[in-house]
Formats: sequence, structure tokens, C-alpha cells
Amino acid sequence: MTTEYGGERRSTGSSTIALLYAARTARGLADGFAAIVLPAYLVELGYSPFQVGVVATGALLGTAILTLTVGWLGSYRPLRALLLAGALIMVLTGVGFATLDSFLLLVILAFVGTINPSSGDIGIFVPLEHAMLASDVEDERRTLIFARYSLVGGLSSAVGALLATAPDLFVSFDVPRLTALKVMFLIYAGLGLVGAGLYRLLPDTRPAANEQASRSALGPSRGIVYRLAALFSVDAFAGGFAVQSLVALWLFERFEMSISAASLFFFWSNTLAAFSYPVAARLSRRFGLINTMVFTHIPSSICLIVASVVPDLTAVLALLSIRAALSQMDVPTRTSYVMAVVTPEERPAAASMTAVPRSLASSVSPVLAGAMLSTAFSGLPLLICGSLKVAYDVALLLSFRHIKPPEENRSISDPKSSITRARST
Repeated sequence: MTTEYGGERRSTGSSTIALLYAARTARGLADGFAAIVLPAYLVELGYSPFQVGVVATGALLGTAILTLTVGWLGSYRPLRALLLAGALIMVLTGVGFATLDSFLLLVILAFVGTINPSSGDIGIFVPLEHAMLASDVEDERRTLIFARYSLVGGLSSAVGALLATAPDLFVSFDVPRLTALKVMFLIYAGLGLVGAGLYRLLPDTRPAANEQASRSALGPSRGIVYRLAALFSVDAFAGGFAVQSLVALWLFERFEMSISAASLFFFWSNTLAAFSYPVAARLSRRFGLINTMVFTHIPSSICLIVASVVPDLTAVLALLSIRAALSQMDVPTRTSYVMAVVTPEERPAAASMTAVPRSLASSVSPVLAGAMLSTAFSGLPLLICGSLKVAYDVALLLSFRHIKPPEENRSISDPKSSITRARST
């Protein structure tokens, strides 16, 4: 079936949403254990924390470039074909990590592949799936749809983190540890195949004719998108100091946690993050999208700052758990806000343009964090991350508190708060 988006004909029905949720589940499982297995695998190969940071930086930098490309192509090419191409890259990434051990080749593979060193949903799939989800959803249901999408991803990532205990299980059956870690990357490739099968069932969603003739993927919302992208890049740069792979490595190095113990912790922290998504949707209906993003984010950043200086492992894990329960509430609200303040035909490009600076900015900080982990104060990356995120939240509130999405505008009579007026400025 061939459908259109951005025009009168729309593509997203309940079956399409279910398929996208299922594909997000497969990716979440893969990302959940890959973020923990990756640093353990690199350390097992004999690489230093700094080199682990280099691989993480390569992964995030390559993700940014690929995301920008597919976001632009998503305004002109069938979304299903682009999602299938992404799934193929995921398969090749898993096979590559399972078979290569040269540091240079691993950095190149991280750059061109889909490996995700963070706990968040980033990568080439994001703008395409977001555009399909938003294409046929009422304004009042948009945040809820994205909250459920994030919930599915968060829960699957939590289960994936728990699966990172599998190498220890394999070792107990006399499988060499390095081999056990390589098997996990083959499982990663297998989940890429599952995703490809699900994407194959999606409708052949194509841009409307007027979009194909457009010279620019972004139109009247360009100014808002660029301003959001600039602020999101600050948040992402901060987050790069505490991506999940590096937090896991910090726990390994500072507190001598085992990979099984770390996996169990990240299972619960990711579970807490997952259940925060529907809570965020409820809060946003009462307090607004921007307020929900800001006033849940700031306390989580304070928890991270305190965790960086606390010497007790139990207290650190408690603070990181509180942070996990709060820090991801901005994910569905942020996505919903971006989709709300642009026109339908701009959505793939807007999702890409706001995601790419995040990946670019976050690609710089892991290598810096990796070097800091070897210093006397190994908690410095967490301290920097939390401090920068507080500054980002304040800037976001001051810059966008008056630009309301349609569902919030309908309850406000002041025309000065309309998105149309905001775009014109």
C-alpha cells in the first residue's frame, strides 16, 4: 500500500503505530545491552578508558551525520525504504563488532554504524519513526503517543540492560569471556534483522507531490527549529559526559562493580526512566510541555552533581536512580513539542535538525570524559554534565515559555502566544 504524508492523505494507523512500537522494542533491547557490553568488550581487548571514549565519540559523531542525511531524505524519499536501510546498517554493525578487534577499525565501524553508547534513543531511525508517528495523530493525543513510544523503548532498554549479564552466564559454562562478549554483538545483529522484518510490513509512505517539488526541507518553522537545535545541542554536549557506557565504566573503575551488578542496576534505572514517560504526558497536560521538560530536568541534574562527589556506592546508586526517574521526562515532551511547532511536511527534517546537533555536540564530550575518568577526581564528568544541564534548562525556559503548541493555545485566548505569531518573529 502506498500512502502520503504532509498532504491530505495520511499514513499512520493503529497497525503502523504497533509496528513502529515493536521495532522500537527490538532496537531498545539491542541498545540496552550494547551500551554496557561495549566498554567491557573494549577493556577486555586491552583498550584504555580514553580509547573507550574515542569509540563513543566516533559512534555519536557518525550518528549525527547519518541522522542529518536521513532527515533530509525523509522529506523526499519513502520512509519505509530508509528504515530498512537503517536496519541493514544495524545488522552489519553487530557483525562487525563481533569480528573486528583493531582499534582503528572499531572506531571506523562505530562512526558508520548504529552502535549507541548512550541510554537515549538517538540515531538514524529517530526522525523517520517520529515523522510516521506524528503524521496522523490529533494534537491532544500526540504527546501520549510519543510517551507510549518512549515507554516501550525505555522498558525494552531496561530488559536489554539485564541481558548484559549473559556474558557472565556464558563464562560460567567455560566460554571464553571475549567470545561471550562477541556473541552479544551477534545478538545485536539478529535484533537488527527483526527490525528489518517489522519495517518491511509498514505502508510505503511517500512524500506528497508538493513536498517533492520543494527545494527546502524546512520552511516557515526554520527559525524555531534552529533555536531549539542550538539549545538541544547544549543539553546533548552535557549528556555526553555521562552516557551510559561511561557511567558503567565509572562504576567499574571507581567501585569495582561487576558487569552483572551494573546490568542489574541499569535494568532498574532504565525501568524507572521508562515509567516516567507516561507520567510526563500527564504532567504536560496540566503544566505544559516546556514546564514539564524544565522542572523535572533540573532536580535530576542536581542528583548527578551530588553523585559525582559522594564516596558511598549505595548513595551513588540511589542518586542515579532518582536521576533516572526524572531525567528522561523531557524525551516524549521534547519530541511532541518539536512536532507541534512545525508544519507536517517539515517534520522529518525538523526531527533530524534537532537530533543532529544533539549527536554532534554529544560526540565531543565522551572523549573528554574518558580522559577525566583517569584523573584523581573521576567524578568530574558527572559534575560537568549536571551543571551544564541546569544552565540549559534555564535557557530553554526563558527562550520558549511563550511559544505554545496548538493544544495549549486552544486554552489561551491571548493571540500573542500563538505559534503562527511566534514563527513570524
